Amino acid sequence: MVRIIYGKKGTGKSRRLIALANEAHQRKDENAVFIDNDGDRMYMLDRGIRFINASDYRIDGPKMFTGFLSGISAQDFDLQAVYINSFMKIVKHPVEGLEEMFEFLKRFSYEQHVDLFISIGGEGELPAYLAPLVLE
Repeated sequence: MVRIIYGKKGTGKSRRLIALANEAHQRKDENAVFIDNDGDRMYMLDRGIRFINASDYRIDGPKMFTGFLSGISAQDFDLQAVYINSFMKIVKHPVEGLEEMFEFLKRFSYEQHVDLFISIGGEGELPAYLAPLVLE
């Protein structure tokens, strides 16, 4: 399952994503990873959730991010969920050009049995291909 939290800057996307991760970890002790573009939110997470600062890995586009995500999954066969904050800052690519990447993410999620929760900041409407993935 791939779910998106979308909104303008300052609308609470990060707080909501952190709350989802913490709640799921406490409720069902899921094996989860939280990816962010900096370390500012690391201490807001339950200590059982693995935190990864993506800026340490110099991700420079969608292909590199999909390889990064695949590597995380490959090293942890019990992985159940990945929470990705500040997605656009990590991927460094306009959301309108990421349809192929999101098709990969949906397949990846299904095949690896890993739920993906992604926060995307932006102005205006999301592209139509992402609308069904928005978490209400």
